[in-house]
Amino acid sequence: MYIGVGGGLLTLILIIILLIWLRDRQNPLYMPYRVGCGGRPFRMVKLRTMIAGADKTGVNSTSANDRRITPIGNFTRRFKLDELTQLWNVLVGDMSLVGPRPNLKQATDNYTLEEKKLLTVKPGITDFSSIVFSDEGDILRGAADPDLAYDQLIRPWKSRLGILYVERRSFLLDIKLIMLTAVAIVNRRSALNGVQGILRDMEAPKALIQVSGRQDQLVPHPPPGMTEIVTSRS
Repeated sequence: MYIGVGGGLLTLILIIILLIWLRDRQNPLYMPYRVGCGGRPFRMVKLRTMIAGADKTGVNSTSANDRRITPIGNFTRRFKLDELTQLWNVLVGDMSLVGPRPNLKQATDNYTLEEKKLLTVKPGITDFSSIVFSDEGDILRGAADPDLAYDQLIRPWKSRLGILYVERRSFLLDIKLIMLTAVAIVNRRSALNGVQGILRDMEAPKALIQVSGRQDQLVPHPPPGMTEIVTSRS
């Protein structure tokens, strides 16, 4: 059974790689540097979802209407297929299946002392925030400055969810998050309800539980460890 599932994933990855390459005959893989456990940099392997050289524009956060995203990129992003190649990072020990999502050095350099807790464990392919903010592109749609919008709307809660995971991580929690990640692909509302249920059991702050339901409009909020809303990116 496991061989069949593994073979199916490999076939799917190879098909997507071929489709990406056929579009522009450029490298179908995107391997940016990310910051891992202890602040160690590593190359994260992703399927390329944007035009070649998109990272040279200086914009790190991606909105749903970002013109750099290719048609096949839209498809792979929608179903999180571009993350499948990160299984390689898990195999070589850079990442775990579950853990805080890895970030750019520019972002981690701006972490507060509280947020630096996120760098005490291996980053993961999925976690609470991967489910709660799976629509990150839609949140940032139309933002004049997607990076700033990310810092004001997403980072405050993404970091809090990541810190909570670091402080309360367990094998059982990992299993639950992997299952909810799969559920989110077909029924996001059920997955969000599942996340809220876990957070209630963990007696997480009420504001964090409320935001994780994603039924209210996100408003600017300070990241953990700060009292002021981020107003610029250094």
